[in-house]
Amino acid sequence: MVGRNKGKVYLVGAGPGDPGLLTLRGKECLEQADVVLYDYLANPALLVHARDHAERLYIGRRGTRKYPEQEAINRVLIERAQAGNVVVRLKGGDPFVFGRGGEEAEALASAGIEFEVVPGVTAAVAAPAYAGIPVTHRTLASTLTIVTGHEDPDKPATLLEWPRLATSHGTLVFLMGMKQLSSIVHNLVAEGRADSTPVAIIRWGTRVSQQTVVGTLADIVEKAAAAKLEPPTVIVVGDVVRLRPQLSWFEQKPLFGKRVLMTRAKEQAGEMAVRLLSVGAEAIEAPTIAILPPVDWNPVDRAIAEIGTYAWIIFTSVNGVDRFMTRLFAQGFDSRCLAGRRLCCIGPRTAMELEKFGVRADVVPADYQAEGVLETLKQQDLGNLRILIPRAEVAREILPEELRAQGAHVDVVPVYRTRAPQHEVAEWRHRLLDHRIDVVTFTSSSTVHNFVAMAGGAEAVHPLVQSVAIACIGPITAKTVDEYGLTVSIMPRENTIPALVDAIVHHYEKQERVVAEA
Repeated sequence: MVGRNKGKVYLVGAGPGDPGLLTLRGKECLEQADVVLYDYLANPALLVHARDHAERLYIGRRGTRKYPEQEAINRVLIERAQAGNVVVRLKGGDPFVFGRGGEEAEALASAGIEFEVVPGVTAAVAAPAYAGIPVTHRTLASTLTIVTGHEDPDKPATLLEWPRLATSHGTLVFLMGMKQLSSIVHNLVAEGRADSTPVAIIRWGTRVSQQTVVGTLADIVEKAAAAKLEPPTVIVVGDVVRLRPQLSWFEQKPLFGKRVLMTRAKEQAGEMAVRLLSVGAEAIEAPTIAILPPVDWNPVDRAIAEIGTYAWIIFTSVNGVDRFMTRLFAQGFDSRCLAGRRLCCIGPRTAMELEKFGVRADVVPADYQAEGVLETLKQQDLGNLRILIPRAEVAREILPEELRAQGAHVDVVPVYRTRAPQHEVAEWRHRLLDHRIDVVTFTSSSTVHNFVAMAGGAEAVHPLVQSVAIACIGPITAKTVDEYGLTVSIMPRENTIPALVDAIVHHYEKQERVVAEA
């Protein structure tokens, strides 16, 4: 990346909407950006890759509001770069495919600003693919023509060659053409294209809100009106549309169209987000917990210095493993100092985190909670043995209390603490009020308490979640939800993220079966 004393602009293609379609190079640029300018077609979820202090400027539009003048956008890019910033212009699709990226590059070049173009996945290809429509096919279409549906209004005359487009035997893809749909259909038919030609219109292609309407040139205008389709859309004209019934895959995913609110810490949201995306859901980050270091590291450091005196070390969370082992390494030790200690992890995910440090757990209980640890260890003679529990500053006390009752000497050392994050909650509150959330997930009692507090208290939270399904990772978390008078709809048999996502899938599959049988 560019040095801090010299500004540079990256014209980055954000892709068509699915966050997973951002290129690796695009992600790298976002991670280094001081300023990010993004438009309406760039998925805001991509901003998670930008640093917390990066300036975020929305320069798009919604509905009938106008875009900022291109000259104004160019001016911001130039001014921010001249001030020595790394600037990312995040553009939906590909910057050079009807994205006015060429105009922005010209302005930067004229101003002597260093710039780089990072191509993106264009919606012209990706949206049809997600709708089950290959834009080329060996027996159906050997050519692909990408056409703007919105020419520069200042042109004296259209530059589109309708006779050539109408007589093409390949696939036509129109971008930004929804408002001109009637005109597009009229021109194609008037110039000789059969009105029986298949047409598909895909709105918000590759997102969970994707909507696909299929018809022919004879009826697509009427069907689009009936479906109340609005921009942004991709219009596909050609015989390849006939393959959709056989090749549709994205819209068949079990959670397609569902929006799931994740309340766990930002650092831990990745695993759940990936799994939700894989089953077709939109994963919405709304962290109600921020993970912080302990106020005082001295108790941890003393335990590390005396590590050889402990018979057992019990890890009750992924965070406990990560923070303890990281501190252990920072103090000049490594995993060899754990030789001879018996290690217990509360669940398989915690054990996996321990393995990242080159250490395997001796014990993982079948029941992934404190009671499961106690049930597993009750066969052990713990009398007079020293046990170390690195954990959160505030946690359930059942584990150390019961171990002490068995005669063990238990040291509980806080290796991290949690608090409600200081960020704006208006976005997810509005989503809940507008019924744009289907499931709210809770992975600990702390996420429940903080969610309720951030929502405005126990009374305020009820109308927010009255139309959503509440999913809890286990019975302890579910009990906390119940204490607020809320109803848990989904709970897995195992206290793990994969099991939680599977339980959400099962919940909706069960609902579909009930509807089908009614």
